[in-house]
Amino acid sequence: MNKEERRAFVRAHRVGVFGTNRKNSGPAMTIVYYVMDGNDLLISTMEGRGKAKSVKRDPKVSFCVLDEKWPPSYLLLYCHAEIDATIDTDLEKVVDMSMAISSLMAGQPMPESVRDATRERVIRERRVRLRLRPYQSFESPPRHVNTPKDALTLTHDYGAILPWE
Repeated sequence: MNKEERRAFVRAHRVGVFGTNRKNSGPAMTIVYYVMDGNDLLISTMEGRGKAKSVKRDPKVSFCVLDEKWPPSYLLLYCHAEIDATIDTDLEKVVDMSMAISSLMAGQPMPESVRDATRERVIRERRVRLRLRPYQSFESPPRHVNTPKDALTLTHDYGAILPWE
């Protein structure tokens, strides 16, 4: 994939695996919904959860964008992460993102009539907005076996680490 194809792949999807380094154990991985803001990815989490704590400790994270169709493919992003907005500093940015993520989850736009309930949930759960700024991507050409005949010609190749910008 060239740069535009990689960005189009990320924009066309909505689910990824967020990976961070845990303090005392191996990596942590969580499946999350995300929205795009320019070339950055935005995700929501609670201020007290491991994702936010890990980002404060170490801003280098991985994000694997998953294709939701079979046969599955993916694009791995290496990112710098930061807590971009909190309910204390910019409540409406967190509410807007929560509305956008709810729309992705539902597969339809959220009506303004749910904004007040969303705001109350954001406040109650102490939600924050994480901004992921990709700096590299890793792609591996997909190889699939759909029939027994495909197994006879299956080959694998090395992937490539490519700059995001």
